Amino acid sequence: MSSTRRTAIVAGVLFLVTEVAAIGGLALYRPLLHDAGYVLGPGADTQVFLGALCEFVLALAVTGTGAVLYPVLRRRNEGAAVGYVCGRLLEAAVILVGIISVLSVVTLRARADGATDADAASLVSAGRALVAFHDWTFLLGPNFVLGANTLILAGLMYRSRLVPRAIAVLGLVGGTLICASATAVLFGIYEQVSVAGSLAALPVFAWEVTLAVRLLAKGFDADTGSDLGARDRAVVAAV
Repeated sequence: MSSTRRTAIVAGVLFLVTEVAAIGGLALYRPLLHDAGYVLGPGADTQVFLGALCEFVLALAVTGTGAVLYPVLRRRNEGAAVGYVCGRLLEAAVILVGIISVLSVVTLRARADGATDADAASLVSAGRALVAFHDWTFLLGPNFVLGANTLILAGLMYRSRLVPRAIAVLGLVGGTLICASATAVLFGIYEQVSVAGSLAALPVFAWEVTLAVRLLAKGFDADTGSDLGARDRAVVAAV
């Protein structure tokens, strides 16, 4: 098995992991994100911890896709390849900040026992602020930055024909829509977690799943792989 084929397989697995971890994290966080009085209630801390673990795995997988694809992408456009790696690192960093804000709410809940009415009101306010902080990280990381990263990768794959252009076009559409949706949420046109927001996220979800399946099943296009190998040999010969 060639190194390029191994790269395609690893990248495909990582893209699938990002989807599963992202959906799992959002679903497991639900009690905390949608209960304004979570810090004073019985809580679902174990579920939240599992959600945090999912998002940590998501951050690792996001970083991994950038690192794994870099050797292939840089042969086509080194600047875009570096930009993609940096973008994925930024996306992962924002996700980690969101994890910290959620875990901080759990810490507040653990300290709420025996709180006076005044303290309880302060704890609820602090909890709501931390949830709002998480919501902003979710908008910036898995929306704005994800959209930008998708446009970089899909654009590079469209020009280089690393995968069929139909798949790359799906990524270009998905990246554009998720950025447009994030902008709409930013200006209060609709809620982040809403029917409109979910529909806008579907194309980028379809892009990552389709790309993952393609990479796992067939890898990068054979002609492209041969061209990359020829370029490497030419560089070595020139040196």
